[in-house]
Amino acid sequence: MKLMNNRGQALVEYLLIIAVISVIVISIVKMFGGYLQDAMTKASCAIVDKVYVEGENPGEGTCESK
Repeated sequence: MKLMNNRGQALVEYLLIIAVISVIVISIVKMFGGYLQDAMTKASCAIVDKVYVEGENPGEGTCESK
């Protein structure tokens, strides 16, 4: 009598899928992180009624008083 337990195999497959998705998301955030940071800075500048000043590189923008 041979007993097969497929639950362990399914768990490993789900963990591999989650690991691959995590690597992809981290790569995308690393590539576009500066642009995302600039977008957030622009939005916060508008909220606090300041002017967004673009930096030399992506992610280096700042808010300055009007």
